[in-house]
Amino acid sequence: MRLPIDRTGLSVIPLYIETTVVVVPKDHAVAAVDEVAADDLAEDVVLHPLDDTLVWERPPGRPANERPATTRDAIELVAAGVGLLVVPQSLARLHHRKDLTYRPLVDAPTSQVALSWPEDETTELVEQFIGIVRGRTVNSSRGRPTPPQPKKAKQTKQAKQAKQPKQAKKAQGQAQAKRNLPASGRTTRRRATPKNGGRGKPRRGS
Repeated sequence: MRLPIDRTGLSVIPLYIETTVVVVPKDHAVAAVDEVAADDLAEDVVLHPLDDTLVWERPPGRPANERPATTRDAIELVAAGVGLLVVPQSLARLHHRKDLTYRPLVDAPTSQVALSWPEDETTELVEQFIGIVRGRTVNSSRGRPTPPQPKKAKQTKQAKQAKQPKQAKKAQGQAQAKRNLPASGRTTRRRATPKNGGRGKPRRGS
């Protein structure tokens, strides 16, 4: 809801304040600047619809002969070149037209958006939604605890058997690599063989 409202029987959490903009035709002088002040609209007709969400002490510009019934009607009149319209930015986006644009109005009243619900209907789900709006997560103290995660199932016999050929292949590759090592890299030793062929000590000459 937009503030101010009658809060009787309601719970209200203010959320954010909207930027106020002036809606103009794309060929209007205002479209050439980044932002405008209320005094810049003094010579323009500014429409003031009956469902206006802004609270004015003195609306800017010159008043129209009649007040449009709704903001949608006022947008149609802006497109027809009858006047300009000052609204919260979300309404300018809601009623967007290709032939219209808008610019921030720096010294205009603002509109605040709030979350509201009946006081006697604050259920558990409402509390959870309020927590989301306020940025709480499931791990927060007032949030719902994180549900236990299921444990990983034990490795099946089929999966183990599928791994065995890979392990055997790896072991075979390691053995092949050892056989291909150069002599300097081998760790095994051979027994020395006597020069005479291993037939024992040589006989003395007669």
